[in-house]
Amino acid sequence: QVQLVESGGGSVQAGGSLRLSCAASGYACMGWFRQAPGKEREGVATIARDGSTSYADSVKGRFTISQDNAKNTLYLQMNSLKPEDTAMYYCAAEDVEYGDTWYMGCRFGYWGQGTQVTVSS
Repeated sequence: QVQLVESGGGSVQAGGSLRLSCAASGYACMGWFRQAPGKEREGVATIARDGSTSYADSVKGRFTISQDNAKNTLYLQMNSLKPEDTAMYYCAAEDVEYGDTWYMGCRFGYWGQGTQVTVSS
């Protein structure tokens, strides 16, 4: 059974930084998504096994996705945080057979429980 476990969320002021972690690795594609209250879930960033990355326009230049295969961990470094970044953040992994979410060419189907990020102005 696939288990994705996020950590690292919290509350920060605008302009601050947080780093999210997700215990998982070995997938052809992994990513981070977020969902704010009253809004649909949206993609934030993806990373492929070869290390290539993609980002939503809203986070380009501020967020960095990376993975440490030796530690089986996926990261999302978030800098220059804005109040509009406030959301529940989810780690996701590719499920080529049953995935329900297509984003940046990957079919995501495994999800973590989420970690809350709150940015105050």
